[in-house]
Amino acid sequence: MNKKLWIAGGVAAVVLLGGLAWWQFGQKSDQPAFRSAKLERGSLVAAVSATGTLNPVTSVQVGSQVSGQIKEIFVDFNSPVKQNQVIARIDPDSFSLRVNQAMADLEAARATALTQRANVAALQAEISRAEVALAEAERNLKRNQMLVEKGFVSQAALETSQSAVATAREQVKTAQAQRAVGDAQVKNGEALVRQREAQLSQAKVDLERTSIRAPVDGIVISRSVDAGQTVAASLQAPTLFLIARNLTDMQVEASIDEAEIGRIAVGQEATFTVDSFPGRSFSGRITQVRKAAQVVQNVVTYIAVIAAPNPDLTLLPGMTANVRIVTARREDVLRVPNAALRFRPPGAAEPAKAEKGEKSERAEKGDKGEKGGGDRGAALRERLTSELKLNPGQQQKLEAIQRDTGQKIAAIASDNPADRKKEIGRLRAESRARIAEILDPEQRKLYDAIVAEQSGRSSTRGRVWVLDAEGKPKAVALRLGISDGTLTEVLGEDLKAGDEVLTGTAAGAAAAAKGGNPPRFGF
Repeated sequence: MNKKLWIAGGVAAVVLLGGLAWWQFGQKSDQPAFRSAKLERGSLVAAVSATGTLNPVTSVQVGSQVSGQIKEIFVDFNSPVKQNQVIARIDPDSFSLRVNQAMADLEAARATALTQRANVAALQAEISRAEVALAEAERNLKRNQMLVEKGFVSQAALETSQSAVATAREQVKTAQAQRAVGDAQVKNGEALVRQREAQLSQAKVDLERTSIRAPVDGIVISRSVDAGQTVAASLQAPTLFLIARNLTDMQVEASIDEAEIGRIAVGQEATFTVDSFPGRSFSGRITQVRKAAQVVQNVVTYIAVIAAPNPDLTLLPGMTANVRIVTARREDVLRVPNAALRFRPPGAAEPAKAEKGEKSERAEKGDKGEKGGGDRGAALRERLTSELKLNPGQQQKLEAIQRDTGQKIAAIASDNPADRKKEIGRLRAESRARIAEILDPEQRKLYDAIVAEQSGRSSTRGRVWVLDAEGKPKAVALRLGISDGTLTEVLGEDLKAGDEVLTGTAAGAAAAAKGGNPPRFGF
């Protein structure tokens, strides 16, 4: 009897425990359990990641302008050099012979020029002698003319005098022509002397070029030749050495994807790491964004140059840098986890078209300068007043410009979205120009940076889910700002700090969402 009672009690206990388990695990599984996270205020930093290569700011390729055999090398890898220091020498023997030959040619040309000048002096003497003979003949002619008139000499003597004068004149012309030829020969000899001087100078330059000199102060980071090697510079100057001008100032040439290049601007902060020092971060700043596109396997990238101080010479040329460029920074903003933006409760449908249309209408009203636009304008005015330290007069002018721009946007009559967007962009550009006019030069620099930041900051739409009063998921549409990959900035006042948003479901709910039944205990 007691044994039957024990058995009956055991069975009753098992049934009771099975029913309790079924009630606890089965009934509660009908309502999915959610994971949630609180919205918090804090700072956000948006960044772009890229890879690049470390290079010296200035690197000079040292080549040879003459051909020959390398006779001596005075530097090696990592050798520090000074400007004009001889770092290598090409065999100078053949170039020395060319200098000697050019010097001999020059001396010969100079001797020829001296001989030609002496000839010119002799020709000048011939001219003088012919002129004297002409003068004598002319005097005889005049004397004979007087004697003929008085009848003392015959007419034949007069004619003989006239012929002598004509002959003397022709002799003067001949001597002058010969002098002209001599002058031309002197000029030709002088030109030949200058030509030989130039050839001598060229030979001396070629001889000097056999000594390869460092063009700048720096460090030899590459050597491409050895002693005894022959270099040929007839078609293209060969590169013998690569000298980094200053390794204490390096630069990272980072490849930025075309989708991210719009967020990159000169002056932005950047940090990078190298594989050689995994636990160390290096800092720099963007100094140049090159507009030349590079296409590799149909991927378009642009080069951003990042200045990287290297005072301890830790960084070496050619290292691969993992770059992180800060494109925007926000302080004391409302942040939502990205997991909440990606989460959608099981069975939840996409927003209805009416809801989407309502959101579009609200966005359009914001563009027309109603509540949404007013909030943005007030936030911008507060930021400019704080960061630019505007005086009361500037604050009044800023408020007037924003009010006038808002009225003009609200008065746009076009119903075409494209035309409306274009006109709004024009009015906002005009507003930025008017605001810049009321600022001093220092304030204008800061304002340009803020405008550049705002242009790179896209306001997008997102949606999170919260629990309503009945404990059911409820969708909340948000305007989003920048993101650091984990958290995203929340714009507007739909939610506040401390509100909880759904980020996922518990394990049992996840199983239910997949169609499986949660475990139930009992018979």
